[in-house]
Amino acid sequence: MQSANNKPVDLQSLADIEKLPGGPQEKLYSADREEILAGWTTDVYFLKTREILRHLQLDRTPVVAEVFASRSGVLAGVSEVKALLAHTGAEVWALPEGEEFAAREVIVRISGPYDDFGIYETALLGMLASSSGWATAARQCKQAAGSARVICFGARHVHPAVAPVMERAAVIGGADGASCILGARHLGLEPVGTVPHAVFLVVGDTVEVARAYHAVMPAGTPLVVLVDTFKDEAEEALRVAAALPGLLQAIRLDTPGERGGVTPGLVREVRARLDQAGFGRVQILVSGGLTPERIAVLREAGAAAFGVGSYISGAPAIDMTMDLKVVGGRPVAKRGRIPGITPTDRLVRLI
Repeated sequence: MQSANNKPVDLQSLADIEKLPGGPQEKLYSADREEILAGWTTDVYFLKTREILRHLQLDRTPVVAEVFASRSGVLAGVSEVKALLAHTGAEVWALPEGEEFAAREVIVRISGPYDDFGIYETALLGMLASSSGWATAARQCKQAAGSARVICFGARHVHPAVAPVMERAAVIGGADGASCILGARHLGLEPVGTVPHAVFLVVGDTVEVARAYHAVMPAGTPLVVLVDTFKDEAEEALRVAAALPGLLQAIRLDTPGERGGVTPGLVREVRARLDQAGFGRVQILVSGGLTPERIAVLREAGAAAFGVGSYISGAPAIDMTMDLKVVGGRPVAKRGRIPGITPTDRLVRLI
């Protein structure tokens, strides 16, 4: 359902659902910004709630709602929540993005007439849940890596509509960069990445690709070359380093699982052979199936940077709950919860 200016119309009743587009004729199924702001992604029971409260003339009842998490983690998604609620007139407080929170700690508080923001509960909880899960996984990887760089390579593992959100959350959590173009740009960063195995397979020689990469990329682009496509990784690393003396910044190891993956022994051998040949400044970047545990042992073996994909992108969302704690100035709560505003001095005013 579109208005005359082609902007989605806010959902006001159950009858409006029948007017929404959808079905097999749609080519892409992700919600766009206007559809989210119009309430199209909400759970239907919030629309039923809107109708009931309006029928009873209680929709303007002032309330205070609090959001808490089921488990500890790193907070991300707050900026999207701010954008979601900016036009509602509600007052919003939250922990800053990147802050760690405890299980059941209040991370967002919203105050205003319930009808102004209640329709967005589904969306705001989803924003916080997914982004905080990704940020938490990235923080775990960065803690394991220490001073070594961690780059998020997870965009290929999620729907493209959320890839920029995921990679933004990863950087908030502690990742040093992101490969997804839009995700990096949202953060004011340059996307990070080399080239895939495909270009080596098309060209047929690693050294030729490395020379072309240096010739074609903009000045100042780090020269990082994948060395596991055709030959032994140590042999290929030495070939590339010798062909581009003083220019090669790092080699990337992405040995597939069919060959045993990247092991600490492989990293130690490549590191030693590079050092012995006078290429001690060439760093080792590792990617492929990394976890915090693997990052720790590979860093100890000599790896200086890590490209992490599925551990971050596949991180479970952190369940979020929003409770009404004050209604019409009166402290309230469902059974099992404590009525009234939860004491905390960690929230900052967003809106």
